[in-house]
Amino acid sequence: MNTEGLIYWLCVGVIAGFLAGKIMKGSGFGLVGDLVVGIVGAFLGGWVFGLLGIGAGGILGSILTALIGALLLLMLVRIIKRG
Repeated sequence: MNTEGLIYWLCVGVIAGFLAGKIMKGSGFGLVGDLVVGIVGAFLGGWVFGLLGIGAGGILGSILTALIGALLLLMLVRIIKRG
């Protein structure tokens, strides 16, 4: 992955983390935590979609992929925090 691709995914992850933080109320991570979760979720979403053979094109598809990954990650972290 080149530098431009990495910056693209980081920006998409930040947007997705913000949206995921708004969707999943009570996650308790704050703005910075949600942004980090979004960046990690972008990579997680890309990996999961790749395993399922689903491709999303364009900026909206990338944001949707990252949003789903961030939501999955927030759900997993919430489950681990409870346990």
